[in-house]
Amino acid sequence: MKKNKYIIVFGFLLGFTTILQSQERIPISKSEVLSRVTNYNHSLKIAEEEFNLAKADYRQTNAVFLPNITASHTAIATTNPLMAFGSKLNQEILTQSDFSPVLLNDPSQIQNFTTKLEIQQPLINIDGMFQRKAAKSKMEAMSLKTERTQDYLVFEVAKAYMQLQLAYKTVVVLEKALEAANANKKLADDSFKQGYLQRADVLNIEVRVTEVQNQLQMAKSNIHNASNYLSFLMNDETYVLYTPEEELSIATSTPENKIVSENRSDIKAMQLASNAYEAMNKADKMAFLPRLNAFGSYEMYDDQIFQSNANGYLFGAQLSWDVFQGSKRFGKAQKSKAEFEKSKLEYQQYVSQSNLELNKAKRLLIAAENKLQLTSLALQQSEESLRIRTNRFKEGLEKTSDLLIAETQYAQKQLEYFQTIFEYNYTQAYLQFLTKE
Repeated sequence: MKKNKYIIVFGFLLGFTTILQSQERIPISKSEVLSRVTNYNHSLKIAEEEFNLAKADYRQTNAVFLPNITASHTAIATTNPLMAFGSKLNQEILTQSDFSPVLLNDPSQIQNFTTKLEIQQPLINIDGMFQRKAAKSKMEAMSLKTERTQDYLVFEVAKAYMQLQLAYKTVVVLEKALEAANANKKLADDSFKQGYLQRADVLNIEVRVTEVQNQLQMAKSNIHNASNYLSFLMNDETYVLYTPEEELSIATSTPENKIVSENRSDIKAMQLASNAYEAMNKADKMAFLPRLNAFGSYEMYDDQIFQSNANGYLFGAQLSWDVFQGSKRFGKAQKSKAEFEKSKLEYQQYVSQSNLELNKAKRLLIAAENKLQLTSLALQQSEESLRIRTNRFKEGLEKTSDLLIAETQYAQKQLEYFQTIFEYNYTQAYLQFLTKE
């Protein structure tokens, strides 16, 4: 039963490896990834639509300046004394007989068709002006949010591309390690046949070969994962296997005097959001003041539809003041003030947190620089040690266990070195993201 399980597992791994190896590999550059992300990424498109929503809200505030114009056509039939008399009066068809008390009290049915054009023009609306200012600040904040989303995607592409580079470097290292392990296994088999090695030594080398094979399989799977993530960022549903056109190499050092600027798009966006809350609070306070609006209408009357034998107009101005609304406005003003104060505290906290992240990233960069030097030296030493022990093993002067340790250590130091390059480059990219204006 166990044997059958092993066969099934081995067959699955073999099939999965075959799929990875046979899948088409597409070379791609970092600039090409950035271009596709800019054009097709969903997060960026969502941010753009959020800006469009804020822009539409701002356009609605044009009502503070622009008139409200309506047109209507109304048809009625009535025997109501007042309505009947007024309809005749509007139609300009009153006669002397219409003033008879009998007709006034019990008129016959009359039809009236009214075509009306109305206009309302705001003149003084102080709270509306502040609401417009708040909407504009919100729109500008959403524009900066879109810009920051773009910055984040640039950083995320850099990280994802480096992960792909690291995955391929890991595969190269492990393939060489597997090649060396197989060569040592062949030497061990030959030595075992000649009676120079014990079976336990051969088994140790076989275990090492198996370990490297497992690590190599995982590394190839990581290539697939990194490629899929790039496809996700580019909104590419084909999910092909990508290969980086640029090699993983040490990036140029970033100056240490960089700071978090208040002109960074997300920080400016939070400041504008705070300005919007401040404007809304002022708008709620200004709601206590009166409003002045002009109005006018032009009306056409007839007893036939869409006719205009009689007409008239009306215009004027209205000063209105909501003196008291059951303390509703007081509560609304208090709420907007609290929101404004909260936004100021959130802004200060966000700037402080950004500075904290910057200081942490600077320390990580220094640590990565030191680690890079140490891992480079350790890699050179482990390579020389492996060379010496391999030569001594071929001559029968070295223990199998010592060779395996040296071989394992060399592979580990190679992987550590490339991992350190990744960490160093990633930290620099993160610093650029934090300090971008």
